[in-house]
Amino acid sequence: MLTAVLYGVGTALPLLIGAGVGLRYNLPKPLLAALMAFGAGTMVAAVSTELFQPAFEVEGIWGAGAALFAGALVYVVADRLIENKLGAGALGWALMLGALLDGIPENTALGVTLSSTGGIVLLVAIAVGNVPEAVAGAASMRTQPGFDRRRAFAVWTATAALLILVVVGANLVSDQISDTAIATIQAFAGGATIAVLADSLMPEAYREGGWWVGLSTALGFLVAFGLGA
Repeated sequence: MLTAVLYGVGTALPLLIGAGVGLRYNLPKPLLAALMAFGAGTMVAAVSTELFQPAFEVEGIWGAGAALFAGALVYVVADRLIENKLGAGALGWALMLGALLDGIPENTALGVTLSSTGGIVLLVAIAVGNVPEAVAGAASMRTQPGFDRRRAFAVWTATAALLILVVVGANLVSDQISDTAIATIQAFAGGATIAVLADSLMPEAYREGGWWVGLSTALGFLVAFGLGA
């Protein structure tokens, strides 16, 4: 149980630190763009190596593909609802939603594999990706009319706490979760992550940083891929 809690904190604390930085400080746009692009790169690596590939090996292209599209659909629809309600202030909440939608399946997978070397690799990959995603999302929240820092931080804190509980809960029932179920949630997380990248993170990184952010994205991919090698 203690190990599961520590692993959960290992994924949630970077998210909370990133949110705190983004909510409190006015980061230079080039730095914020670099962080978003780096986070996008790590997420690309996570989708291909830690999420969809294992699901594909278990369920094949049809099963894994269906779960992938389901994850993307859930995020796209939820993001659209947020945009309709918040308008220009939607990006930050969309990125937080993305952190939740890909974080829950990722942390579930972490909870059932944390006793293995793969669990350690996945933990590091999640933590590396959570920081820039949270910084970018929290910083974008500051542009929302009527922004309340305490309320926003409370929401990020609740998200981080939920992710800890997911790891602990998944670990407790790990003996009862089938390989097929794990594969489904991994592919679902991959779909949500891809939608976050295409809809929010990459466009915003390019808008804030310009042509050079592709280099930061490549660096993020290399770091995350190297961790999983």
